[in-house]
Amino acid sequence: MKKDVVGEGGFQLFHLLDLGDSIGVRGRLFRTKTNELSVWVEEIFFLSKALLPLPEKWHGLTDVELRYRQRYLDLIANEKSRQVFMTRARIIQELRHFFDGRGYVEVETPMMHPIPGGATARPFITHHNTLDIDLYLRIAPELYLKRLTVGGFDRVYEINRNFRNEGISTQHNPEFTMLEFYEAYSNYRDLMDVNEQLFALLAKNITGSTTVKYGGAELDLSKMQRLSMREAIVKYWPAAAAGAAPTTEQLAAPGGAQEATKRYNLWAKGAGAPYAAAKGTHTNGEWTGLLFETMAEDKLVQPTILYDFPTDISPLSKQKPEDPSLTERFEIYVAGMEVANGFSELNDPAEQERRFLVQIAQGGDEVPKQLDSDYIRALCHGMPPTAGEGIGIDRLTMLLTDSPSIRDVILFPLLRPEGGESSSEAHGA
Repeated sequence: MKKDVVGEGGFQLFHLLDLGDSIGVRGRLFRTKTNELSVWVEEIFFLSKALLPLPEKWHGLTDVELRYRQRYLDLIANEKSRQVFMTRARIIQELRHFFDGRGYVEVETPMMHPIPGGATARPFITHHNTLDIDLYLRIAPELYLKRLTVGGFDRVYEINRNFRNEGISTQHNPEFTMLEFYEAYSNYRDLMDVNEQLFALLAKNITGSTTVKYGGAELDLSKMQRLSMREAIVKYWPAAAAGAAPTTEQLAAPGGAQEATKRYNLWAKGAGAPYAAAKGTHTNGEWTGLLFETMAEDKLVQPTILYDFPTDISPLSKQKPEDPSLTERFEIYVAGMEVANGFSELNDPAEQERRFLVQIAQGGDEVPKQLDSDYIRALCHGMPPTAGEGIGIDRLTMLLTDSPSIRDVILFPLLRPEGGESSSEAHGA
């Protein structure tokens, strides 16, 4: 910038500028003697004023909570944070490209539901004044997407925001993003194959390799081991636990999973290991799920397809013809995190109604309080054999950007109000 080129006013403006101000310049590009690309300014325009100072240039913004609260400053000061969110956008683009290329149609379904459904979770409740009805923020789009397969949309997907009124952790945020897709004339094994292609392709296109680093571990997304839930319990049974690991046959036998849980808990008490605590009575399938979550889930570091879930914990999944105690359901685990859940969809309206009624009878905040009779009616019109799946985009982004917390990959995660007060405290409740 030269005074005799831009004039007295332009030169005074230049000297009044602070870091963070926005300016426009008109001029020509050239390279300096050190080959640095520069602009020879002929005219300068003032655009906007930064009234607050930016974070210190060399150290960036290091206060973690401040980074979450004031993401705009985090994006300015921390290039790594900016790259995480650019990568997240690319992941969503790649997912769309993958499914569009396979003949899927992207759709939108309601975010306010008259009956919560599609997953087991405590919903957020809102109220529509004109209709004078309570509504529930979507916990999953599943039941609406499956209505579309009844209507002849054989391949559909939705990139959706879901809301679950639950706890917050490094893997959980009350508002999160999922890709959910459904394919008619397919089953859960077809989707397992699709996932092996998808995860390897995503890793390659996003990071340049099918092997990614996450939390000190090297994860090979081109290889996915497959284990049934019962096989995982047997494989990861603690070596130091009293007695040999149960067999899959013993876990399948009446009372077998409960007995195995008792043996595990007896060892866990003395070893200081996680305890498979449960209140009330449970079925064999529920004990199986509880035992897996407690002792085996965090061991699934390398990509794993966990399949054949108990029917008792899979109310929307089709049963295995050869073993009705199990369903054609799978989940994908990477780095000890569940990143996807899929299954062959239950399309028998009578059986679906029975399972819904069992759920309702159990009670609790996490299950529907009334029967979704319209969904049952849709099934009565005939849903073709269909497989469906949900993939957590937030957790997928964590894996592909080596981010330790879900808050690192959500632009504006939910936080307590500044000052730490709850809304009830703030209003004097």
